[in-house]
Parts: sequence; C-alpha cells; structure tokens
Amino acid sequence: MSHFAAWAIAISLAYLGLLFALASFGDRRAEQGRSVIANPYIYTLSLAVYCTAWTYFGSVGVAASQGVAFLPVYLGPTLLALLFLGPVRKILLIAKAYGITSIADFASARYGKSGTVAGLVTIVALLGSIPYISLQLKAVATGIELLFAHDGVSERGALGADSALLVALVLAAFSILFGTRHIDATEHHQGMVLAIAFESVVKLLCFLVVGIFVTWVLFSGPSDLLARAEAAGVVDRLHFSATRLSYADWFLLTLLSAFAVLLLPRQFQVMVIENLDIRHLQRASWMFPLYLLVINIFVLPIALAGLILGGTVAEADSFVLGLPLVHGQAWLAILAFLGGLSAATAMVIVETVAVSTMISNDLVMPLLLRIRALGLAQRPDLTGLILGVRRAGIILAVAGGYLFFHSVGEAMGLVSIGYIAFAGVAQFAPLLLLGIAWKGANRNGAVVGLLAGFLVWLYTLVLPSFVIAGVLPESILREGPFGIALLRPTALFGLEGLHPVAHCALWSLTINSALLVLVSLLSSASDLERLQAILFVDVEQSRGTPRLWRGEAKVGALEELLVRFLGRPAAEAIWQAETARRGRPLNPDEPADAGLVERAERQLARAIGAASARAVVASTVRGESIGPDALLEILDETQKVLEYSRRLEQKSRELEVATAELRRANERLRELDRLKDDFLATVSHELRTPLTSIRSFSEILLDNPDLEAEERARFLRIITSESERLTRLINDVLDLSKIESGRMEWKIGPADLVELVREGIRAAEGLMAEKGVELEVAIPDEPAPVTCDRDRIVQVVLNLLSNACKFVPRPGGRVRVELRRKGSVFEIRVEDNGPGVPPEARELVFEKFHQLTGNLNTQKPTGTGLGLAISKQIVEHFGGRIWIEEATLGGAALCFTLPVSEEAGAARVAA
Repeated sequence: MSHFAAWAIAISLAYLGLLFALASFGDRRAEQGRSVIANPYIYTLSLAVYCTAWTYFGSVGVAASQGVAFLPVYLGPTLLALLFLGPVRKILLIAKAYGITSIADFASARYGKSGTVAGLVTIVALLGSIPYISLQLKAVATGIELLFAHDGVSERGALGADSALLVALVLAAFSILFGTRHIDATEHHQGMVLAIAFESVVKLLCFLVVGIFVTWVLFSGPSDLLARAEAAGVVDRLHFSATRLSYADWFLLTLLSAFAVLLLPRQFQVMVIENLDIRHLQRASWMFPLYLLVINIFVLPIALAGLILGGTVAEADSFVLGLPLVHGQAWLAILAFLGGLSAATAMVIVETVAVSTMISNDLVMPLLLRIRALGLAQRPDLTGLILGVRRAGIILAVAGGYLFFHSVGEAMGLVSIGYIAFAGVAQFAPLLLLGIAWKGANRNGAVVGLLAGFLVWLYTLVLPSFVIAGVLPESILREGPFGIALLRPTALFGLEGLHPVAHCALWSLTINSALLVLVSLLSSASDLERLQAILFVDVEQSRGTPRLWRGEAKVGALEELLVRFLGRPAAEAIWQAETARRGRPLNPDEPADAGLVERAERQLARAIGAASARAVVASTVRGESIGPDALLEILDETQKVLEYSRRLEQKSRELEVATAELRRANERLRELDRLKDDFLATVSHELRTPLTSIRSFSEILLDNPDLEAEERARFLRIITSESERLTRLINDVLDLSKIESGRMEWKIGPADLVELVREGIRAAEGLMAEKGVELEVAIPDEPAPVTCDRDRIVQVVLNLLSNACKFVPRPGGRVRVELRRKGSVFEIRVEDNGPGVPPEARELVFEKFHQLTGNLNTQKPTGTGLGLAISKQIVEHFGGRIWIEEATLGGAALCFTLPVSEEAGAARVAA
C-alpha cells in the first residue's frame, strides 16, 4: 500500500471511529436523560441524510451531461417542506399516538393491523433499498479505486480483497452496533441521530471546500469559469434544452423526489420515528430546503470545471474527488473522500436499521410465530431472537446492495441507480396518503394497488436495468417480450417520449392509485379496518377517544407476554410505570381492563410490529372482538368529540368577537372620558370668562358711583354682551340635553328655507364683519318650502357659519353659502377657504364635545364643541342629514339637507 493510500485509509478508519465515539456519547447522554439531539437544528441535519453519495458525486455527473437536470431531485423535497405542517405533521401525530415503528408498521396499523400489508410493504422497501445501498457502495468503492490509482497501484492488490466488499462489511458492522442495541424499535436511536447530523455537517463542508477550490483556485471565479466554459463549448449545460427533459418529465421526477424524502425507509426513520418534538417541523420546513440549496451551489461549477479541464461525461461522477487528485491537492482529495464517505455511511446505516426493523417486525417474526413446531409461544425470552433477526436483516440488505452493484450497478451511473429506488418506494404514496385522508381506503385496495404498482415498477424500470447490464437480451426493450411492441418496458402501451423513470412513475402510480380506490369501493372492510381508519384520519380527535373492548384477560398473562418479547427489565419498568399511574399495585389474578390491554399491545408493537402484537395479544385475550355495535359506539364517541370540538371552536370565535367589541367599546369609553374632561374644562373656562367680566365691571360700577355717563354705558354694554354669551352657552348645553332626552319642544310648521338661510346670514353678519370675512351667497329667488322649526334651522345655519368663520385665514377669509334643490331634498352648503377637515375626522366632528382644530394656528378654537352636535340632532329630527366634504374654495364644506314639504309638491302639480 502506498504512503498516500495508507494515509487515506487510516484517516477514514479514524473518522469512522470518531462517529462511533460520537454515537456512544449520544446514547450515554440519552440514558442519563440529557438528550443532545432535542433541538430543531439536529433534527434538520438528520433529515439531510437524504443527501447521499448521489448528491455528493452523482449530481455532478448529471450536471456534466444534462446540466440542470439534477434539480428535480431537490425541488421535490423543497416543495414537500411546505407541507411539513400539514400531512407530514399528521403522520407524526399518528406515529406518536399509536407507537409506529416503521413505514410498514404504519401501513399495517392503518389497514386493520394487517400482516399482509406489512409484509408486502417490507418486501417492496427491501427491494427498493437494495439499489440505493448499491449506489453508496459503488461511490465509496470508486473513490477508493481513485485514491489507489493515483499512486499507480490496484486497490484489490493493496487491500487483498474487493474494496466494495470491505466497505459493505464495515458499514454492516457499524449499523449493527448502533441500530440494534435496543429491542424497542420506537426508542430513539439518539447516538445514531447525533452521528448522522454530524455527518451532514461534514459532507456539506467538504463539498463546499471542493467547490471553492475549483471555482477560485483552479479558476479565477465564476466569471472566469463561465468564460472558459463558453470557449470550451460546454456552457450549454446552463440551458434548459441541455436537460433533454420534457415538462412532464420535470413534473414526474419532482413528484418522485417529494415522495422519496418522506417514504424512503431511512427518511421515514429520521423524519417520523426519530422525531422528539413535532414542533421541530416548523424550523425544519425552511432550514432543510436551505441545506439543499447550499449543498448544490457548486454542482454546476464542478461539473463545468471537470469538462473544461479535459474530463469526460463518463468520468463525471468522480469529478469531486478527481479534480483535487489531478491537481496535486492530496489533502483536499482525502477531505473530498471523507465527505463522500459521510454521505454514503449515513445513508447505509439509517436505511439498514429501518429495513431490518421491518424485516423483523413485519416479515420474519409474524412467520415464526405462526410455526407451532418452533414453540416460540412457550419460550420465556424472545428478545435475543428478535435482535438476531434484525442483525440478519442488516446483513441481508447490505449483501443485496453488494450483489446488485456487481451484477447491474457497475454498468449504470449513480443517479440511474438512485432513481430506481425512488420509483420503488413511491409505490407507498397512494396507500399512505389516501390512508390518512380517506376513510374508505381498505386493506384489499391497499394490497392490490401496491402489488400492481410494484410489478409495474419491476417491469418498466428494474427489468430494463438488467438489460442495460447485459443480463437480459436487448430485444426485450427493442421489440417487447414475445415480439409484442405494446409491451415494451420503456414504452408501455405505446407511451413514448418520456424519461424512463418518469415513464415508470406515470404508469405505476396511476395503476396503483386507481386500483386502490376501485377495489376499496367494490369491497367491504372489516370492523377493525373501519376503526383504524377513523383513528388515523381523525387522529386529532381520536387520540382522546377511549377504546372499547369486550375481551377477558388476566394481568399476569399480559405481564408474561411483555417479559417474553421485551425482556424482564423492560417489562418490569413498564409495569412499575403503570402501577405508579394507577396509584396501586396490580394483582396478577385480577382481570385486565381495556386500557391495560391497549398499552400492553402498544408496547409489544414497538418490538414486533402492530400486526404481530395484535396476533400475540389475541392469543392471550379471550373473546376480544370489535363488532358493529362496538364500532358504532366508537363512531358515536368520536362524533361527540368532534361536536364538542366544534362547539369549543364556535365559542372561541364568539369570545374573540365579544373581546374585540369590548375592546372597541373600552376605547370609545376612554375617548368619551377624554372628551368629557375637555368639555368640562372648556365649559368651565367659557362660564368663568363672562362671569369674570360681569363681576369685574359690576364691581367697578358699584365702587364708582360718580363715573361719567359714557363710561358707565360702555361698562353696561359689556355686561349685557357677556350675559348674552353666558346665556348662549347655557342654552347650548340645555338644548343638547333636551334633544337627547326627547324633552325638546319643537315649533313645527311650514317655512321657506330661503328665508331661514337669509335670516341666519343676517345673524352672522356681525361676526363675519368683525373677522373680515368675505361672504358669497348663492340662493335662488323662488321659495324653498320645508316643514320644520324655524328657529332651530336658523340656529343650524348660524352654527355652520360660525364654524366656518373660526378657521378661515385672516385676512383673506372667504365663506360661500349655497342653497339648491336635489330631487326631493333641499341642500344647503356652507363652504370656506380654511385648512379643511381630514377625511378621518369628518365623522368625529359631529360627536359631542369634539372641536375642530385649525392648521393655521395652534390655539384651541372658542366655543364648547356642541354646535355641530346640536345641528346634527336638529337636522336628523326633520328627516335630513348633515356631513362634511371638500369645498370648491379649498377648505371644508359643511352641508345639510331637508326634505321638500308635501305642500310644495302639490303646488307644483297644480301649476
């Protein structure tokens, strides 16, 4: 072994040792109750196990040949992340509520705890995982070959064995060490998750370092890279046309990727089974797409660089490792290899742990328990057997990947192998997604749909891969089996023009979904299936619904079951927790209630799966059944919960509305209180001012009887004026009080509005002359008959004129009074050239105590702020309305209307 290769192998083994130590640390902290992975960042990084050697090496290979065609693999997960708080959250709720151990267990539990569904899902998952494991082995083995080839030696001669075989053995051993330490499959593998999160950081940093080296060391930056790509004739890789994918291909490949990020056994393991807190999904919904974006930033630069520097498309999968090697950067090459090793090991470990759990719980153990000759029912402890089966499952999955690599994988690119796995696990999508949304989906539909989709996948995608590898004759693809062209695997029933993977996805998912729905509609479901459908579809409400049970069982018999399958320490811990919960010891001879049977079955399901746990409990519990009556009770109970929930939601909405109304009322009260304070202060000031003047001048007259007659007359005029002012103020307050209380005495009769307006103008002439206001009058000569209280309407006109005079500029103030007929009403407009009234204040000025504040000065206007409030009450009493709008003079226009009197209408008819 060369010096460089020895260093590379030593560093790789040291890295694996570091992962081992990190995982051990995570497990120890978990046992101490101090989890190191209970945060959304670790959870998000564990989801990045999605980025395998496919991402690290294969995406560059696709980019070199087809440009941006690598993007659908990452667009799908990004779009699915938008649903993390929808369907994905619901799946997590179901898994946590019912002790789900794997995707096969999920499917089994949904469809009546069916062993058939669980076994079929397990077989599909295993066969779908084998190509993906093969991809990782191929990537790492190719990397080892490159490292040894750099020093001119054969890796087989140096290692004494096939490098892929050695990698497979190391990964299998590591998976066994950290994936099968506990019998409880729902117990979180915290050490493993910590190691996976660490590997996600490592592969990201390593890929970024290689990308930076290629972009800014081998080239002078992105602009230089693009210029040289154009010169080399490879810049077309940046164009959509280079992908050679149709829009249908993009859609179907993106859809497959979205399904894969949830349904691949390893993804379901980290996203659902290993989740510690559902709230972590919220952070992951944007952090996971961000991770995918960052790790793909340098895919195109590395691909273009490899082509520019003489690499071929056939070699593109190795550009990440080959570019540093070719340019003498040994340390960077080792770093790149470590990144690829991280991507591959993370995938293989989690995938094999997930698949081995399914093999044990949903395939092997159910079969062994049915073979009476083995006598497993009498064995006191089955934990060793269960762990042994899981370890064998890991070896089986890795061995299958190794054999696929040597039989088919060596002839295919990394991405082609990966897409086979994507299309395989996508067959779970109809039964899982319809299962959580549609109560009508049943076991028969799920089995027929999944089996049909699986066979179509085998025929349209797996079989062609064996043809490409030379295992099967090429005539199958060219002419079809038995020469039937319509049955060509890559152009089934004459459908041509699609990417092979998109073609497989279209046919397999369509047939799968259609048969699931059709068979479910045509066949009946068992009582247990209906019950499970309710529990899954309505998981939010069903979690609080008590289980109905009609069987008989002893507490001691259930305890023996737990000891047999979980081991005595685990069973005793469960029983102690149950004793503490009930507050009393459990007698082995006492009958078990429904809650105890349900908890025992759930604990067993964590070790051997829902279907096996159901069968084992049924063998111990006598007479348990869920018939139509019990199912109706469950439905009734669920309906009650739903109804109660709806009532709570309705009460909550009503409470929110009432709270908002109270808040608005409270704000209004505070505003009125402020206005009241302002009013009292204003009225006090307005009362005090004339009273002070009257008292002062009265004292002068009293103390000086010898005053000259002219001076005495002046003082008396002031006293009279102030008395009138005081009277007006008191009258305003009294008038408003009388109007609001209904005690106002109205003197209603026919009147000419023209005459009333002119009278109001005459009353305001002194005020306008004093303030130097120019008055413009536009009143017709013909009468305007109305029915009203003459004095009150004159008062309204006077109030509007007085308000206008307060805000006009001095000098230059202008006021315009106009009367016109508009249909059945007369409209009076009093316009000014003041600052105007902002739209938001045009309603408020008619409130009691409100006063307009002019923009020409900062002084508070004189008056009580009751004039417009009184005017509004008077006008509305006579069937009119009053408002403010923008004036043609530039300021405000205070307008009001009064209905035309019936006598006027009769007079017009007579004329």
